[in-house]
Amino acid sequence: MNVDQQVSDYYDMLLRRNAGEPEFHQAVAEVLESLKIVLEKDPHYADYGLIQRLCEPERQLIFRVPWVDDNGQVQVNRGFRVQFNSALGPYKGGLRFHPSVNLGIVKFLGFEQIFKNSLTGLPIGGGKGGSDFDPKGKSDLEIMRFCQSFMTELHRHIGEYRDVPAGDIGVGGREIGYLFGQYRRLANRHESGVLTGKGLTWGGSLVRTEATGYGAVYFVNEMIKAQGETLEGKRVIVSGSGNVATYAIQKAQELGATVVGFSDSSGWVSTPNGVDVEKLRDIKEVRRARVTEYVAEVDGADYHTDGSIWDLECDIALPCATQNELNGEHAKKLADNGCRYVAEGANMPSTPEAVEVFRERGVRFGPGKAANAGGVATSALEMQQNASRDSWSFEYTDERLHRIMTNIFHTCAKTAADYGHEHDYVIGANIAGFKKVADAMLAQGVI
Repeated sequence: MNVDQQVSDYYDMLLRRNAGEPEFHQAVAEVLESLKIVLEKDPHYADYGLIQRLCEPERQLIFRVPWVDDNGQVQVNRGFRVQFNSALGPYKGGLRFHPSVNLGIVKFLGFEQIFKNSLTGLPIGGGKGGSDFDPKGKSDLEIMRFCQSFMTELHRHIGEYRDVPAGDIGVGGREIGYLFGQYRRLANRHESGVLTGKGLTWGGSLVRTEATGYGAVYFVNEMIKAQGETLEGKRVIVSGSGNVATYAIQKAQELGATVVGFSDSSGWVSTPNGVDVEKLRDIKEVRRARVTEYVAEVDGADYHTDGSIWDLECDIALPCATQNELNGEHAKKLADNGCRYVAEGANMPSTPEAVEVFRERGVRFGPGKAANAGGVATSALEMQQNASRDSWSFEYTDERLHRIMTNIFHTCAKTAADYGHEHDYVIGANIAGFKKVADAMLAQGVI
């Protein structure tokens, strides 16, 4: 049987076994397409059911999360944790609290996390979790009660040598604090390495808040340098205005670019003169308000509800909001308007059609599993500090992050070239991430 047929047959089986999980199907399909190239050159990676084992989580947890709202009414949400692959180390991946969360979303995120974590070069496996709970509009006490109920079940499945969750959409420092407090209470010990993204006074790491956004800019900067250019004077658009987007904006402007637009779920903002990052942080992090307040308070910023942020002319686009936010038509518009570089700050924000447009139009594209690995890389650095009971300076941690992101880029670039697809960082990331995990799995036997 040839490789194409072998991969096609397996993918058909995966679709039947995982019905109704389109995001997971999409993530697997992208990786399998790249792996055809590996299996042609290195057929031993098809041995011992390796591909099938890689695509099947080691463990999937679904549990009830009952909690009491401020009106005394019992609410019931659903919690998830998918422990996908631990060949390289303990499961590592965030928790997402958002109404869209379901098993398929968590599996797609956990599957991506395997390769992302592998690319960091650090000893961490892949996992992901969350709940369909929506923190928006909830009081602090409601969020605390929910987090305590969520951790009451989750605590028996995690640990600093087993599974180390972090934050994601809807899970910031406040939520991590409530989750950690309940874990500590139930475990009856201060196991600081069990969660990352903690407060600085109780085991957290400097740069962790900024890491995903900074990392995406470090990655795109390496893409640009590979073409003999710099970020200086480049026009950048960033979708989103949450944690990742905010710090991507900050770092891009520090390196000489001008961020000409950003967005949130209500609309988008054009900022031809750049973004006032401190004002944005105050509105989004302190006031937890909408971007309309930014426009009301900053001269030269305009708010839009029609069209798309991808309609803006730019040199660089950083999708930092959510999955599948940038489609094929958006990609064509970006290319038509002069965009030459795209790096994903979110997980799988570009549809397969968009990625294909970027390939066809010569737009250099950094996939999320490489470009947004800065967050999990710095989470792993937080784990190192917790294990050694140490605390590193901002400058030292940022330097480590910068070095990791630079190494990820060069690993992707070299791997793509080695397999005959120079500058295709999707293929480079998929193959490089896969080979490290696959070698470990083969060495450890059929488990």
